[in-house]
Amino acid sequence: MGPTPRRSRWRRWASLLGATALAVTAGGALACPAGAASTNVDFATHCIPPAIAGIPPIDGTTTAKVAVDNASPKVGDTVTVTYTVVTPAASNPTDLALPADIMTPTGKVTLGGAQTGSVTVTGPKKNDPVPGRGAFPSFSMTGTFTVTAAGAITLSPGDYNIHTSYILELDTPCTVITPPAPVSETVTATDVTQPNTRSISLASASGNPGDSVTVSGGHFTPGATVTLAGRAGSAQTADTATVTADAQGAFSGSLVVNDRTTTGVVAYEGGAWSPDKGAGPAAYVVIDDTPVPEGSQKLTATVNAGTLSMSQAGDAVQLTAVDFGKGGASTGSLRTVTVKDFRGGPAGWSLTGKVTDFTGPGASIDAGKLSWTPACATKAGSPSTCQAGSAGTVGASGATLAGTPDGTLTGGEFTVDAQLSLNVPEFTPPGAYSGILTLTLT
Repeated sequence: MGPTPRRSRWRRWASLLGATALAVTAGGALACPAGAASTNVDFATHCIPPAIAGIPPIDGTTTAKVAVDNASPKVGDTVTVTYTVVTPAASNPTDLALPADIMTPTGKVTLGGAQTGSVTVTGPKKNDPVPGRGAFPSFSMTGTFTVTAAGAITLSPGDYNIHTSYILELDTPCTVITPPAPVSETVTATDVTQPNTRSISLASASGNPGDSVTVSGGHFTPGATVTLAGRAGSAQTADTATVTADAQGAFSGSLVVNDRTTTGVVAYEGGAWSPDKGAGPAAYVVIDDTPVPEGSQKLTATVNAGTLSMSQAGDAVQLTAVDFGKGGASTGSLRTVTVKDFRGGPAGWSLTGKVTDFTGPGASIDAGKLSWTPACATKAGSPSTCQAGSAGTVGASGATLAGTPDGTLTGGEFTVDAQLSLNVPEFTPPGAYSGILTLTLT
């Protein structure tokens, strides 16, 4: 017989290469628990060989793993994702040895939970030679995504494609039969939004109708136009004025108060009041100057406004110990905080906390590993009712521990507590680790 025609040789090579690529899904390892963080997962896969290969589609099992370089990112951070096909095949299904560096993988990682979408991942054109009937190597692909939402974000392996460059350029796409595949990794993102530190004070807490009160403010946006406005409970009155914050974000301006129902004064940036870009209300009362009828006497009593303050039952918390190699939750209780709001105005209050990294012997534990479950109690007779913050991560960017809303009349005495939990990584070097939790009352 004469030599094999060139077209026939190409068809034979293409068929062999198509079979090799499909071997990626024909095998399967024992499954690991679905949903565990950064673990191998199995999922059913449908692969379609190149048409020239003359091989029917193969339904098999892919074993894969998704890993990230940062499991506790902040909103806006870029996270690098590595998608590894751990067990692509039991062996090369042919007697033909395959050369090195002929395979280029690409794929997708599926995001779920707090952020949805997909991450495109690619791998290098690099693989070890595969002997005839030899084990087919695993391969990895990497990509990145930007965190856009706070909360738990799940990552699952998705569709992938194997491109082979040997004699011919061939693609073998493999898709997840029942998407999404099991979760292989979970990251917990925190919001880096800075707390609102804007504040105002009044030169006087009361005045006659038509009197002007001086309003001073700080920590506003430098150069911003700031609206000063009267408030009657939670409603804005018709008494307004505008000022401009200086280069340091401070201002001082006058507001004429005519509305007799006024209970406070606020200041804010933008076209309307927003708690994110405003300050106050600061308590203000319009004195009733209604003339006394003939033959009558006007009796006046004064209740002096107090301050907003807090105190702590202690300044040190000893968390429980964990074992090297195991890690886990190191728990404890926040020292009780007592908040006294004796201002007697319409403004509520907010108690927030943020923590530093925990430093120890040659290592540190990220601040994002500390979480809390807040609790708050209100003393009987208080006009306001304390509301506990949400359970979750504290971190360096901070979280709300407790607070009370604005109202027509606010105030009272409150006790605030929280259960603390520090998630210590498994092989953190032995020793004592300390972080500073700072509480801020506004």
